[in-house]
Amino acid sequence: MIYSLIGPLPQHRYCWIDTTFTHAQPQTPRWQPAVWFGLVSFPGRAWGCTVLLESGAVYRNIPPHALAFCADPQPLTLREAQTWDCYHTDFSAVIYPYLDGLRAQVRTGETCQQGCYLFSVAPVGDGFSAAPDQAKEFHFLELDTGGLTIQPTNRVVYEEKSFTVSGHMPVGLKLQTDVYSCE
Repeated sequence: MIYSLIGPLPQHRYCWIDTTFTHAQPQTPRWQPAVWFGLVSFPGRAWGCTVLLESGAVYRNIPPHALAFCADPQPLTLREAQTWDCYHTDFSAVIYPYLDGLRAQVRTGETCQQGCYLFSVAPVGDGFSAAPDQAKEFHFLELDTGGLTIQPTNRVVYEEKSFTVSGHMPVGLKLQTDVYSCE
């Protein structure tokens, strides 16, 4: 299913939000429980997270570095939480059953971290996605440090114990530049 600007996650997630992003005065403790259930895609901006607060209020457009999966996460910068801005309002979100829950090595900024696959989102209907060398699918991952990171496929390596062998970022992969058509 394709969504424009706002849409649901493939599955809601219990999380924690940094109240410095949601309250006029940060709360104590700083990280408060929430339920993450939606996304906002606005070109030129980071993904926005839509959450339900314990008060019952819905808060939209929380940046990814303000969302975590534990009450005391290791802080991330926005650049570590997300490499590329959104580039279209239309997107499709999916949990790939094969990747669901797989461990991953993720390049966040200049370092690599360990995490776990949550779901994937792909922009659709834009000029970038139509160009093979520009198309990006965003993988949303929960880091072992508690943070959320959103990375394109070339910054993530999955560990599937019955199949994968290295666990390191591959080198020498060719950038997809061809468009294939059978007619």
